[in-house]
Amino acid sequence: MTKVRRAMSEDAPDLARVHVESWAETYQGLMPEDFLKGMTSTARQQRRQTLWQKTLEVGQESVFAAEKDGRLAGFISGGPSNFGDYDAELFTLYLLNSAHGEGVGRALMQTLAADLAAWGHTSLMLWVLDINPARTFYEHLGGVFIGEKTEAVIGGELREVAYGWADLRALL
Repeated sequence: MTKVRRAMSEDAPDLARVHVESWAETYQGLMPEDFLKGMTSTARQQRRQTLWQKTLEVGQESVFAAEKDGRLAGFISGGPSNFGDYDAELFTLYLLNSAHGEGVGRALMQTLAADLAAWGHTSLMLWVLDINPARTFYEHLGGVFIGEKTEAVIGGELREVAYGWADLRALL
């Protein structure tokens, strides 16, 4: 059974763990090895914990956690956007492989969309790595391709694509 709830500051260590573990699970063999090692290191996890702690304390982003069998298995965050005509942005959505295919991602998306709508947002966009195998999830939810960009990283470059929902209510 999965439970979605608003994330709290004491979730920071688990958010960082899921963040790093999901990167390792998702991108192994799909991106430059040196870059992936840096993104999934113990030091990176500690930095992410500090960042999540600050994010949750400041409270300017909507952050929700998904618990599966009493353990954090995924999370989502979002807030205001300044990309084109989209007034809200999904900043992060990370799930452990063990939570894939169980409706956890959809539940997190619906919860975030409802929260953003309650704050007066009407549209949503996001960036996702083009090599992310879960990118079709956004297409399945009705996300429309709206842009792309390339970022230089250690050992190569990464391409990101943007998806958008002109009407946030489509996710509810």
